[in-house]
Amino acid sequence: MKRCKKGFICLALILAFLCVCREQAFAKEEKRILPGIFIESMSVEGKTAGEARAMVESYVRDNLLGKTVTLIAVDGNAVQITPADVGLVWSNPEIVEEAADIGQKGNVVQRYKAAKDLQHENKVFHLQFDVDRALVGQILQEQCAPFNVEARDATLSRTESGFVVNQGQTGKVVDEAASTQLICDYFNSDWNEGENAAIELMVTVSEPRGTDEELMKVKDVLGTFTTSFRTSGPSRSANVANGCSLINGVTLYPGDEFSTCEAITPFTTENGYYMAASYLNGQVVDSLGGGICQVSTTLYNAVLLSELEVTERHNHSMIVTYVDPSADAAIAESSGKDFKFINNTQAPIYIEGITTDDKQITFTIYGMETRDSGHQVRYESEVVSTTYPDSEVIYPSEALPVGSVSVQSAHVGYKANLWKIVTENGQEVSREQVNSSSYKMVPRTATVGVSTQDPNAYNAIMAAIATNSIDHVKNVANALAAGEAPPPSEPVPADPGAGQPVEGGAAPADPAAGQPAQGEVPAPPQEAAPAE
Repeated sequence: MKRCKKGFICLALILAFLCVCREQAFAKEEKRILPGIFIESMSVEGKTAGEARAMVESYVRDNLLGKTVTLIAVDGNAVQITPADVGLVWSNPEIVEEAADIGQKGNVVQRYKAAKDLQHENKVFHLQFDVDRALVGQILQEQCAPFNVEARDATLSRTESGFVVNQGQTGKVVDEAASTQLICDYFNSDWNEGENAAIELMVTVSEPRGTDEELMKVKDVLGTFTTSFRTSGPSRSANVANGCSLINGVTLYPGDEFSTCEAITPFTTENGYYMAASYLNGQVVDSLGGGICQVSTTLYNAVLLSELEVTERHNHSMIVTYVDPSADAAIAESSGKDFKFINNTQAPIYIEGITTDDKQITFTIYGMETRDSGHQVRYESEVVSTTYPDSEVIYPSEALPVGSVSVQSAHVGYKANLWKIVTENGQEVSREQVNSSSYKMVPRTATVGVSTQDPNAYNAIMAAIATNSIDHVKNVANALAAGEAPPPSEPVPADPGAGQPVEGGAAPADPAAGQPAQGEVPAPPQEAAPAE
């Protein structure tokens, strides 16, 4: 009996060992996908997960990436791409493992039931895709955007017979953000990957502003102002005329802000500009667009008379001569200085800018006059203080030959306010300060050449420089150039009253720049500045 019992125990152990070995053998053998399982239209019956994955990848690579996808842009213009162009990738490879697990997990009953269910109804897994949004955006920008039609508001032109309305243009632009999402969603859900596709992109339509009725309200002169550039040379004169022409004809709707810099830049030869004198760090230097600030200043005064809303204005670093102190408006592309204003009226306005053969520049602003006929506005400049130069500055230069003298004029310093005075039927009703401006005092300077092999000439010019008198240096330089003995150099006493600010009163004449005056006054070419 004991022997029999021991025999049963041994047999059980052997059978258990054989079962374990069998399970280990089955585990080592990779599972095969059951019949009735598909990925899209592809049967994966009998394949391992790795084989099924390779089959799908091959299908995507060989059959899908080269399909034609047509993007319908503005006005039906077609752009053809492929899924490969937008970086199409298979995004749900986990379905292969899910397919391989069907009928392979659970107890015997569960596995049997899963296999029987597949005999009655196939199990179909669907592919999902992703695209590279950056590549989609690049295609929209580079291939679809050229078909965009930008909105263009109706504008005005002024002719001898009056104003003419130029009709606007409806804008049609591909919405890149919405179209990118549309393309991504299409490949994720709507695409029948076996066929070529067409996607109609999202287009934003913008109607132009301005009706004939609205624009024909523009007929009244709101403000006009003129300055002169008669003393300007050819290059500065050309810059003033060019800047004026770039602004001429602008139509602004209610609420629109005008930027002078945006209208007239860049300061390049391609944009019609020449080298001419301008202000830079207290010096007069040549730069492209020199003189352009006379354009912004003339426009500023026309805007003030029109009583439009000024949102940005800067004074020059040094005084200018074609308007009163504090009535100027400097612009400088490099330092971000601009002259801006808003059309704060209830109708469009039209800016007319003209230059004449006798070198006058005029800006006239047209609109719909709503101010009472007895309403008048004028502007007065108040000079608060004046500071005169108290010395001269001489810079010796080893790079220039002895006797070479280049002189920069002195500039008187000012502090000034601009006041707006409003009268109704001849009676003053208000007086308001518009701005306050400070202009640098800059002494007269000279750059003097001292390079020579003649020690006597060198000593003579250096002795002249030591007097700190530019006029004496010029006399010595002229004598050296003529081969004559230079005049003796003696120290020149300083004026004890120079350099002190003078409070109040009208601005005295600047010997280098002339007395500023309201309206039309001469302007030396070195006094206008596009950049500081």
